[in-house]
Amino acid sequence: MAKILIIEDEKQMADFISLELKHEGYEVDICYNGEQGYENAINTNYDIILLDIMLPKINGMEVCWRLRIKKHTPIIMLTAKGDITDKVNGLDIGADDYLTKPFEIEELLARMRVILRRKS
Repeated sequence: MAKILIIEDEKQMADFISLELKHEGYEVDICYNGEQGYENAINTNYDIILLDIMLPKINGMEVCWRLRIKKHTPIIMLTAKGDITDKVNGLDIGADDYLTKPFEIEELLARMRVILRRKS
């Protein structure tokens, strides 16, 4: 069973994603701010991190950059920031994929399966 970390400050969005992932058989942890998310990501081995950009305490870009210094856990950014500049910046600092909100859960699941296939 793959272990997923969701770092998302919108509780309703985080809970929805978590519920869908658990239904698919994933083990899920949720953090609602960047600081807590970074600490969990550093101290726990996750298979994938789902990371929002606009987070309290530490924004998602900073979290991604800091994580890349210490770990290589795959990161999918899930964010409302859909400008090409935001996408390029997210991928350049270390995100493995970038999905703009709103998104279909089936697409997220497919992108996660691609990453997990590459890992195994």
